[in-house]
Amino acid sequence: MVVTEMLQFVDRLVFDETGKHLDDIQKAVVKGVWQGESYEEIAQECHRSESRVRDVGYKLWRILSERLEEDVNKSNFLATIERWNIPINSSQVVGVGIHSHFNLCPETSEKDQTNASTKNQASVNSFIDLALAPEITHFQGRSEELEKLSECIFNQPTCLMAVLGLSGIGKTTLVRRFIDLHLDSWEAVIWKSLKFPKSLSHLLHDILTTFKPETEKSLELDEQITQVFELLSTRRCLLIFDDVQNLFIPGQFAGQYQPEYTDYRTFFKMMAEVSHQSCLILISQEKSPEMISLDAELYPIQSLELGGFDAEGGEFVQYQGLSSEENLLDLSKLYQGNPFYLQSISSLIKEVFSGEVNEFMAEDSLIFTEEMKSVWNTLWMRLSQVEKDIILEMSRAKVPMYRDDLRNILTLSSLEVVNSLQSLTRRYLLNSLQGDRHSFILNSIFQEYLKLFLMI
Repeated sequence: MVVTEMLQFVDRLVFDETGKHLDDIQKAVVKGVWQGESYEEIAQECHRSESRVRDVGYKLWRILSERLEEDVNKSNFLATIERWNIPINSSQVVGVGIHSHFNLCPETSEKDQTNASTKNQASVNSFIDLALAPEITHFQGRSEELEKLSECIFNQPTCLMAVLGLSGIGKTTLVRRFIDLHLDSWEAVIWKSLKFPKSLSHLLHDILTTFKPETEKSLELDEQITQVFELLSTRRCLLIFDDVQNLFIPGQFAGQYQPEYTDYRTFFKMMAEVSHQSCLILISQEKSPEMISLDAELYPIQSLELGGFDAEGGEFVQYQGLSSEENLLDLSKLYQGNPFYLQSISSLIKEVFSGEVNEFMAEDSLIFTEEMKSVWNTLWMRLSQVEKDIILEMSRAKVPMYRDDLRNILTLSSLEVVNSLQSLTRRYLLNSLQGDRHSFILNSIFQEYLKLFLMI
C-alpha cells in the first residue's frame, strides 16, 4: 500500500466514523507516522506546536480504534493499517472481520457527506451546555498555559484537573478558551457555576437531564453518581465546575468544605479513582487537598496554578484602548499582570487621566479601584482569625518573617502557625522567599490593601 492509498483508506475510515474528512494536520500526522517520523518532526513540517500535533494524533487514534474495534496508537498504526490492507475501490469488505456497518464505498455524494456531517454535529451539540460559561470577545497570550492543559488532559490523560489562582487572574477565561479550541474533542461539554452552590444531588440531576430530560428527580444520590459515571465511561465528557471555593467554609483554613457540601469532596475523589474516559476541571481561588497533585503518579490528577501576565502584560493593557504606548509593561508589572486589575485600572485611567498612562504612573502609588477593593474585601472575610493575626503581624513588620518569629510573637503553637501558613499559601496570599523556604512574604498588592483600608 503506497502512501496515497493509505491516506485514502484512513480518510474513509475517519469519514465513516465522524462524517468528516481528514484535515491538513491529520493528514500530516498520518503521513508522518507512516514514514516513521516523531511528533516533533511532524510538528516542524506542518508548522504547529508539538503538543498540538500530539493532541491531533491522540484523537485520530481514538477515532480509528472505535472504527476498527481494536486499539490503535502511534506505535502500532503502521502494522494495523497494513493488516487491514483492502483495495480502496472495493465496494464490499469481504472476509476481514469488520461488522456490516463498516462500509468502504467507492464514492460518497456531496449530499450524503453534508447529511452525515450535519447529523454528527447535531448529536454532539445536543450534549453541549455552556449557558453559564463566559463569552470571550478577546483572548490574549496564555499559549503555554493552553498547551499545559492540552498536554495534561489529552496526552497523560487527566481525569481531575484543577485550575487555580487569585481572583481575576484569568482562570475561567483560560478554561473557556481551551473549550473553544477543543470542542470537537468531546462528545459532551457541561459547564456548572458554583457561584451560588446547590447540593451535589441537584447538580448531578442537572447533568443527567442534559442527556436524558426525563431523568427522575427522586433518585438517591448514590444512584445519581452511578448513572453519571456510566455516562462518563460510555461517552468522552468534559465537566467544568467554576467558583469551587464557594463550597468551602468562610473563616476557616482554605479548602475546608461546608457540611452541606462534603459530598462534593467524595465525588471529586471518585473522579480520580474510578475508571472512565472523561475529565472534570475544577476552577477555584483556593486549593483543597484533592486539587493538589501529590499523588499524580498514582492517580490521573493534575493542577495548573495561574499567575499574572509577564511580557504579554503590556500588550494586554494596550488592548484596553489607552492612548499611550509607553509604560504599559510597567503598569502591568505594578498590578502583577492580573487581567481583572488591569482592566479595572485601565478604565480609571481613561476616565480620570484622559487615557494617559504616563500621567497615571507619575502618581507613583498603587491605586485601588472600588472593584479591586471589593475583591480584596471578600478575600479578607474568608480568612480564619489566626490567618488574619499572622497577616497583620507580617504587614506591620514589612519584612519577610520566619515561622519561629511568628510563633514567638503571637504566642501560637507550631501546629497553628504551620496550618495557617499553608492555608495562606493555598490562597495565593503568601510566598516563600526564593532561596529561603523558611521565610515568608505577603503578596505586595495585598500588603498595600492592608495599609490603605485596614490602616496597618
